[in-house]
Amino acid sequence: MKTILIVEDEAEILENNRRFFEDHGYTVQTAETVAEARIKFSQCKNDAVLLDIMLPDGNGLNLLTEWRAAGIKTPIIMLTAWGEPQDISRGYKLGATAYLSKPFDYEAILTVLEGIFHNAQKVTEPVTCGSLCLDMVSGRAFLSGIDLLLAQKEFSLLLMFVQNEGQVISAEYLYERVWGQPSFNSKGAFENMIYRLRKAIKGSGYAIMTRRGRGYAFVAK
Repeated sequence: MKTILIVEDEAEILENNRRFFEDHGYTVQTAETVAEARIKFSQCKNDAVLLDIMLPDGNGLNLLTEWRAAGIKTPIIMLTAWGEPQDISRGYKLGATAYLSKPFDYEAILTVLEGIFHNAQKVTEPVTCGSLCLDMVSGRAFLSGIDLLLAQKEFSLLLMFVQNEGQVISAEYLYERVWGQPSFNSKGAFENMIYRLRKAIKGSGYAIMTRRGRGYAFVAK
């Protein structure tokens, strides 16, 4: 059984998180401050940490820096209301394993966490396509070595395209795979994500093309 440490200062959120992960078979430690997190982390082996940034007695990013400087390699997922690209970039540079913005979806956190544990058990080679490189362990995509700072669903969608290069894939199928549900009620959100990905991969030598009435295709330009 995996043990995770959840560091969150809002009592209701902390309790909801604890119950969710315990219901999914995890042993959970909790902490509401940086000081308490240090103590709980040292008391037993933690397989992962869910770490909020804004804490009453300090900053989660500083704690992340402290642990990484001490050589601690435990996966650390940052959970925060700070969702700006520069904040995400800073978190990754300091050694965050993953970064999820509030309000977050519990299933998304679970997927990221289980993916980290799964990937830790095997060496997963990055998926490359021209100047694009998708790191399967961290869930990050790079263009010529520059982090595209994609959100989780954006990374999943890009991976679907790269793994099916040249094939026409329906929007409904892509939505089902990325969102994990068959309904296609969020067409606007999906099209916005396609738009953002097109901008993100500009200069890669590849493009996401619309095949009217059929779907989308990821092709070399």
